[in-house]
Amino acid sequence: MKSLNRSLSLLFIVVCSLLWVSASANSHDDFLECLYSYHPKESSSITQVIYTETNSSYSAVLDSSIRNHRFSTPNTPKPLVIVTPLNISHVQATIHCSKKHGLQIRTRSGGHDYEGLSYVSHVPFVVIDLVNLRSVDVDVENEEAWVQSGATVGEVYYRINERSTNLTFPAAVGRTVGIGGSISGGGDGLLFRKYGLSVDNVIDALLVDANGRVLDRRSMGEDLFWAIRGGGGGSFGIVISWKIKLVHVPSTVTVFSVGRTLEQNATQLLHRWQYVAPNLPNDVYSVVTISTTNASENGTKTVLATFISFFRGGANEFIPLMQERFPELGLVKEDFIEMTWIESLLLMNGASNETSEILLDRSNRYSLLPPSFKSKSDYVREPMPEIALQGLWLHLLEIDEGGIAVQNFFAYGGIMEEISETETPFPHRKGTLYKISYNIGWQEEENNNSQRYISWIRKLYSYMGPFVSKSPREAYVNYRDLDIGRNNYYGKTSYKQASIWGRKYFKNNFDRLVYVKTKTDPKNFFKHEQSIPPRFH
Repeated sequence: MKSLNRSLSLLFIVVCSLLWVSASANSHDDFLECLYSYHPKESSSITQVIYTETNSSYSAVLDSSIRNHRFSTPNTPKPLVIVTPLNISHVQATIHCSKKHGLQIRTRSGGHDYEGLSYVSHVPFVVIDLVNLRSVDVDVENEEAWVQSGATVGEVYYRINERSTNLTFPAAVGRTVGIGGSISGGGDGLLFRKYGLSVDNVIDALLVDANGRVLDRRSMGEDLFWAIRGGGGGSFGIVISWKIKLVHVPSTVTVFSVGRTLEQNATQLLHRWQYVAPNLPNDVYSVVTISTTNASENGTKTVLATFISFFRGGANEFIPLMQERFPELGLVKEDFIEMTWIESLLLMNGASNETSEILLDRSNRYSLLPPSFKSKSDYVREPMPEIALQGLWLHLLEIDEGGIAVQNFFAYGGIMEEISETETPFPHRKGTLYKISYNIGWQEEENNNSQRYISWIRKLYSYMGPFVSKSPREAYVNYRDLDIGRNNYYGKTSYKQASIWGRKYFKNNFDRLVYVKTKTDPKNFFKHEQSIPPRFH
């Protein structure tokens, strides 16, 4: 029976591949003709932003924002067409023509979708790359800004800092992350314990829906406005721009970064950190990065825990605070470095020797992981016992030389304890001690052996099950993970099937997201492997 099922599955894949080739050939020309005729007066401008595989720039445009080279292989499905719109009418035309000719749309802002869903599909598809829609218009007097979704987090930070060194936006840390994708899933960074997530500081948006209508907060209504702020990208429409509330940063901030190996009591220190970090003042951001290194004594591999903290203020306040709250870490005055807000962003991006203009660089320089990787996530509500951490170390020390594993523990608490989990679709608020991101990376030439690294991280994830949140085992939608469930490539996806992954990302907010989807996109035009499905009656 298993053999028969396997044969039928292979037959299904072959048939789908043939249908892809047939559909591609017909849809491609019809789609292009539709684009050119959508706005005849603008046909000359839209030809400048259309790339097909016959175009010499096609590969360069496609590859420009592929952040995970696991999805940049000869066998990775490629879009029939890439459109890099210059204005809203180009987006409307692409939606209209994709809908008319049965093509799926994938929307890319920074290209950081961990499973490549912003530029890969297994059915004939078009990519809308928002790279040309990246303006950042700052209103210092009202402490607001309009930012287009194609801007990177680095560009947003830089443009705000140009206008005021004491204003910023609570966004992600990584400078090349697209602001549109980051906000769509929540967006946590150095200031989230003080001001909340990115989505907690969005006050309006401009969205193009499945019917090509341009909607702002008032015209889309509060349900849809709620859904796009944390419900994940690619489900409800294409958000062109966001109106954001700016927040205050002092002229001086303070950072420390100290490493401790197992031989320097890393196990005991991380165990203690679980009790200390979530209860630190809101002005503190705390993360522990866990990797492996060679022990200096004998050259054997050991675990290194790097304790990193950021503080909105001077060292004279931060030093006594940490020495009182976490004396076990053994911090001394020399560990604390005062700097400006923008300098702290450079430091956190591994670019402390660069000028602030590096924030405008969209390349992946200074990435902590190799170009190909697999990631997973967890949320922790009870401190892990030391013996559990020791088991984690054993898994990390198993990795062969080809793989680089980096695990991050991000302290929660602060204002996150005060915001209701239903305020936005992002539910991981009160009672969360910290978030874990698990990451394993390898060089592109190792892609043929990627399964062994993916198997390793799945094994690690399974080991961690007893020590993390349960019913559901929570996950962060911006750390996309198709292992936890996926929709069907073809045909309809049931509410029950989508709930498997949906409740892990959104808990009970998933039900409201399905309600909004059913109301705003009942034919499920905007879809991917983990998009919110409509409720079929």
